[in-house]
Amino acid sequence: MSRLTAGNIFRVVLAFVFWLFTAFYVLVIGVGAKKKKVIFEGLLYAAVFIAALSISGASGAFAGIGVMGLSAVRSYMLRDLWLPRRIRKSQRRETFQAYAPTPIPSQQPPAATSAAGLSDDLGNTLIWVSSQAKANKRRLPADTYITILETCQLLDSVIDAENRQPSADARFEYELEAVVREYLPAVLQGFLAIPPSMVEIRQPNGRTPNEELAEQLRLLLGQAETLHSTRHSQTSADLSTTGNFLRERFGHHQPGGFDFGIK
Repeated sequence: MSRLTAGNIFRVVLAFVFWLFTAFYVLVIGVGAKKKKVIFEGLLYAAVFIAALSISGASGAFAGIGVMGLSAVRSYMLRDLWLPRRIRKSQRRETFQAYAPTPIPSQQPPAATSAAGLSDDLGNTLIWVSSQAKANKRRLPADTYITILETCQLLDSVIDAENRQPSADARFEYELEAVVREYLPAVLQGFLAIPPSMVEIRQPNGRTPNEELAEQLRLLLGQAETLHSTRHSQTSADLSTTGNFLRERFGHHQPGGFDFGIK
């Protein structure tokens, strides 16, 4: 992938034309990319440069040139933010086909509410996996189609629970996202990439692709069941905790009066 595009050439030309403002380049890059850390760094360079201008003599000039040089180096290091690489059409098409779920406007998943970062497109990824399984149902070995649908159903229930009430468990959310976004699509795509005439040929490990798919899907189904059980057990425990609190606080009402929990 090359950076040699008309847009990038125009940006580089502008950078050379306005070289006197080199100290502000990092700030401009951060604002354009909406990166808070880069914006803060750019503000620091800009403040030091402005302060250097107020200092008379060689020390001020040296400080200003130093800040300009540092900003130029950092601008080069941050080139991915303002000089994006050009993606060939074939690569863009392959990437879309490999990873992009088919958008279904009527079944958009709810936005993620977890600060830990539960991705808001996990639901669409499951929809995509299910649609691929349905479209290739005749190619899939016996029972694996049902296994895929059961796995998707369990994972979808977990995602729905996370969106309603985030668990705030970073490890749990990592495992959930890895299974949905990486493992399940990779297993299905890997099998569908094998020509149908080769799915019964024994591999060096002694298994055929059909047997390998069935085994891997069983493992993923087991992980989905574990995630489902863990998530909903926690939900039940939370409900019990709330119930214990309410019973302790409001379970002994005085007859003929109101109990506000004040003693």
